[in-house]
Amino acid sequence: MCTNTRKICVKADAQNIDEVFDFIGGELADIEGVCRQDVLKMHMVVDEIFSNITNYAYEEEAGDVIISFNHEPGSDCISMTFTDQGRPYNPMEEVVPDINLPAGKRKVGGLGVFMVRNTVDDIHYENMDGSNILTITKRIGQEQD
Repeated sequence: MCTNTRKICVKADAQNIDEVFDFIGGELADIEGVCRQDVLKMHMVVDEIFSNITNYAYEEEAGDVIISFNHEPGSDCISMTFTDQGRPYNPMEEVVPDINLPAGKRKVGGLGVFMVRNTVDDIHYENMDGSNILTITKRIGQEQD
C-alpha cells in the first residue's frame, strides 16, 4: 500500500505557527472529501499541540518540532505526528477537567488537551530515545449539519 507522508521541521517558536498552519492546510487541501469543518478542527488541534510544545517543552533555547502528516490514498483518516526532544510530557496523563464547574472554580490548565482529545479519533504518546512522539488520528469528510 502506498503512503503519503510529508514532514516539516520548524523551531518550537510561536512565531512559526503560520508556517505550520500553511503546511497542514496545504496537505488537507490535497485530499478529496475534506470539508471546512475538518480544516477548522485540525487547525485547533495543531494550535494546541504546537503551543504546548513551544511553551513547555524547551527550557532555554527552542529546539525543533518535526510534524509528519500522513494520508493513505482512499482512506478517510489522516494522522499527524509531532516529535520534539524537549522535556517529556504525556498529555494522556492530564487529569480531565470538570467542565461542569464554573470557570472560576476549575483548575487552571488542561482544557486544551481535553478539547484535542474530544476532537480527534485517536491519540497516542510515547517517549522514545529522548523524543516525545505524539500521534493523532482523525477521520475526515464527516461534516455534521
